[in-house]
Amino acid sequence: MTAQLVADRFRGLETSPTLALVAKAAALRQAGKPLIDFSAGEPDFPTPEAIKRAAVKAIEENRTKYTPVAGVAELRAAIATQLTHRLGVAYEPSRVIVSCGAKQALYNALQVICQPGDEVMVFKPYWVSYPPLVQLAGAKAVVIETREAERFQPDPDAVEEALTEATKVLILNSPANPTGMLIERQRLEQLAQIALEHELVVLSDEIYDQLVFPPHKAVSIVQVEPRLASHAVVVNGVSKTYSMTGWRIGYAAGPQALIEAMVAFQSHSTSNPTSISQYAALAAITGHHQEVETMVKEFQQRRDALVNGLNQLPGLSCPIPEGAFYAWCNISQLGQSAATIAARWLDDALVAVVPGEGFGSNDHVRLSFATSRAMIEEGLTRLTRWLRNFAPQNF
Repeated sequence: MTAQLVADRFRGLETSPTLALVAKAAALRQAGKPLIDFSAGEPDFPTPEAIKRAAVKAIEENRTKYTPVAGVAELRAAIATQLTHRLGVAYEPSRVIVSCGAKQALYNALQVICQPGDEVMVFKPYWVSYPPLVQLAGAKAVVIETREAERFQPDPDAVEEALTEATKVLILNSPANPTGMLIERQRLEQLAQIALEHELVVLSDEIYDQLVFPPHKAVSIVQVEPRLASHAVVVNGVSKTYSMTGWRIGYAAGPQALIEAMVAFQSHSTSNPTSISQYAALAAITGHHQEVETMVKEFQQRRDALVNGLNQLPGLSCPIPEGAFYAWCNISQLGQSAATIAARWLDDALVAVVPGEGFGSNDHVRLSFATSRAMIEEGLTRLTRWLRNFAPQNF
């Protein structure tokens, strides 16, 4: 008898489709192809100089040894201070854990919260990693639909209807990947009351909270209902805000007992995040944010160029994102699946987008505007040409 080499919970588990597209796009570029790449989920700006200098200084001062598992004390304190100021809820450093990216913070949280048979509510469209992270925690993802006509806002009534005795966690993401939409304050208030009444743990992914376009402002569910801080985990990081994706620093803040469990779990997996990256993150969080403001202004101009251009093309429609750097484009009028359209755009026009299937939709593709305005204009030109010459429908 042949032994089973792979555990059941890993069966059917696939790599992230966004990372797969990034790899394929990189291969095409290396082959010399004139690719227009809308697939990347990271800012195209360099990490600010002051942050890089802080990392160099850490190396020169030999801060290259193990750190405490939960992160260096100065960084945890800075995160706690920032969260207290931003959310209006007092966070102590002991309620903060620093991890190897926000994705690991989410993974750690679900691992220590969930037991087999628990249910975790996820709104569709969802970030591609939410269902797999839930699966790896031994729980079941309960997917709740949102409607494009309602700007993909979560429906509290739908949450109430989906509740069972097994419901344990509610995952929120605002601004959202892939839609770029912010959850309205009134809906957050309603969701908070449901969570309090049914003693749900709220896992609030706020990784894009600083990349928001005026007049919109990001609001955390902990802000609208401070009582929820006793069983909510706020996840964030430096990757998107400070263009530090490769530095791999995320963090989570939550109830003391839960954070302690996450620290214990992390001690047996990665142990501490990279020491040098932690000091770079400390400089980012405590430093001036002029670079962030500049980046947001540029992203807003790119958003307008891309979304306005997409909405002028026959067969395509795209709501205006309020944050992050993604356009969630409806391609249903083209009469083919998102995966097929994305493959054809790549093959026929050398335009790379991420098909929506990984986010829960066959009718959308995600385009990142973390690229230059010149590339956006060229991409729109190529899509215009493709729609004229290759589209499965006549427009």
